[in-house]
Amino acid sequence: MSRCLWIQELLATVALFSAGGCSMAPATVPPEQLATAQSSSIVVNGSHPEVIWERAIDVLHAYQFDIERENRLDGIIETGYQVGSGVLEPWRSDSVGLENRLESTLQSIRRRVLVSLSPAGSPGTTLITVEVLKEIEDMPGVAANSPGGATFQENSPLQRDLNLVVGQSTPSGWIPSGRDLALEHNLLERLRTAMAQ
Repeated sequence: MSRCLWIQELLATVALFSAGGCSMAPATVPPEQLATAQSSSIVVNGSHPEVIWERAIDVLHAYQFDIERENRLDGIIETGYQVGSGVLEPWRSDSVGLENRLESTLQSIRRRVLVSLSPAGSPGTTLITVEVLKEIEDMPGVAANSPGGATFQENSPLQRDLNLVVGQSTPSGWIPSGRDLALEHNLLERLRTAMAQ
């Protein structure tokens, strides 16, 4: 098989997966549940708020999110941003479904989670609300540096400037991409399972 034909087949396969990713893999969030996932909250029974709080933290750690801020008085847990997992990272579960994994493979995606815990209407119940915010990286220019500044040149004397290698010229920008309902649904299911134990 010639190299050109092999590349064409590879590109056709990638196009097929990116175009039909949702239909080829089972949908994590069924269409009839997308409307109910908008609320992204569950009510759990439990008379010990500390146990509910710690189990919520454990679920976020299971998805490898770092906790950035906790406020027990307001009932808020915020995670830091985490770069989305791609196709070659099957052990990470923050990108739910094939479509999200392909997107995270081809484009830099980051997510953060906001969890709110508040007393529900009846005594001994807690309302847990989960919101996952998703952002796409927007690069203003080329991020890579040329190797010229970091190498020695033969026609000039040795300079001892150790700060020649710098990062990208301008910081990356991030475009809000709304909420990740599939990850919200998965987090709620994991929370429901953890609270039932």
